[in-house]
Amino acid sequence: MITIENLSHGILSIPYFEIPEGITSVFGRNGAGKTTLLSLCAGVLLPDKGLVRIDEKSPRTLDIGWVSEFPDRNILFDEVFNEIAAPLRFRHNPIDQIEERTGEIAEVLQITHLLHRKTRSLSGGEKILVCLACALVTDPILLVIDEADSHLDRETARRVQEAIRTVSPRHVLQSSQYRDNASHSDQVVILENGQISWEGI
Repeated sequence: MITIENLSHGILSIPYFEIPEGITSVFGRNGAGKTTLLSLCAGVLLPDKGLVRIDEKSPRTLDIGWVSEFPDRNILFDEVFNEIAAPLRFRHNPIDQIEERTGEIAEVLQITHLLHRKTRSLSGGEKILVCLACALVTDPILLVIDEADSHLDRETARRVQEAIRTVSPRHVLQSSQYRDNASHSDQVVILENGQISWEGI
């Protein structure tokens, strides 16, 4: 359970809210506070007031995957395999485990054919898929996707939703431009002017 209490940061103001396990999609106009909410839940931002807890722990102490709207800001390595494997190498996992897990995630996302490509040669959509693989490879407790589907065609966006269901992190928070994603979600939240105006299934 993600618990939000007396949370404020910039335009965002949420007195109390609970986000259950599963996929939660956040919708709202530009400037409504979507990215701020996701950043606070991921521990990327610290609140001006209040707190966010994931299973009663600070998000900054947990393994969280993040995929942003701008993949070039996230990609660090020249080859796709090295990019996806990097989080496992940083954790000093054994080589055989790194190769196995990287291959598993690439297969789920249907990007095995990209593993030995140069990251600079990828399309915008392919870069998003690589960033998603990188975010999922460590089996995070929370996966955050911030409007990454703005670079994807509808078919690839649908494939991403199916992959998320297959890998099944405990919590997924995503903001999206595609209302179709609501049908793949366990919960939908609508933000207006920094406040939750509606939530439901």
